[in-house]
Amino acid sequence: MPTKRALLIGAVETTRIAFEAIARHPAWDIAALVTLDPALAARHSDFVDLGPAARREGCPIIHVDNINREEALAAIRDAGADMAFVMGWSQICGAAFRALFPDRVVGYHPAALPRLRGRAAIPWTILQQEPITAGTLFWIDEGTDTGDIVDQQFFHVAPDETAASLYAKHMQALAVMLDRTLERMAAGEMPRMAQDKDCATWAARRTPTDGLIDWRQPAGDVLRLIRATGHPYPGAFTRSNGADLVIWSATSSDMGGRHAALPGQVVARSADGFTILCGQRTAIDVTQWGGPEKPPKLHAILGE
Repeated sequence: MPTKRALLIGAVETTRIAFEAIARHPAWDIAALVTLDPALAARHSDFVDLGPAARREGCPIIHVDNINREEALAAIRDAGADMAFVMGWSQICGAAFRALFPDRVVGYHPAALPRLRGRAAIPWTILQQEPITAGTLFWIDEGTDTGDIVDQQFFHVAPDETAASLYAKHMQALAVMLDRTLERMAAGEMPRMAQDKDCATWAARRTPTDGLIDWRQPAGDVLRLIRATGHPYPGAFTRSNGADLVIWSATSSDMGGRHAALPGQVVARSADGFTILCGQRTAIDVTQWGGPEKPPKLHAILGE
């Protein structure tokens, strides 16, 4: 079986999973790793420096900030790859890039395409209360997450799912899919299943400011936002004494109906955390936070 040469593009944990899968498959070599210079790590909240792993494998590294620039395209062309795998890269693959690998660019999307095409699929999966999702390998075309499906791995979304736990499930799904997909492609198969456009939904871009907590919302909605925007993302936050207070972990509290207070007001404190009143006379117990070292004062109103 002739060896196939893969170009891998990305700079996050998804890329690491793909790098390891390609590197361990006997029928595949990594022609080059296209990634961000570590100096640009801030572009991804979940950035992974794959330089050390690439050097251990003797894999050429191409540092780019935009794969669609002419100098990047020239370096990619010179790598001599048979196929491209775009795993964890935030830019659209332009026509000039795709022309280097006609119908041979595979991407990964952390949702059950055609559901949640677009950005921030993991947070939106939790916010939309999707009961089942999937990781999807697909052929990248001129659209956004619209190409034919290569493979999908479905799994349930737990009622208390966090961004971190869902992210981990996606990494497991990706590893499983890549092992079987690389094997199929090495044997000459190129799986393609058209997406059902009538079932498509779209996920909008999210920014760190979308994690701002509205304390007028009931506790369930506040907790969902906390779970959806936590690690490896910037987190849900509020204002406390002029500073951002990021809430990383919280649970539902039974104290809401027992306090006359305003939404966002701290109604209890302990050595381990504090309780905040939410809308509809509900409340949450905050157990892990970032920013101010000490819990906010009793009866402080957060968000102001």
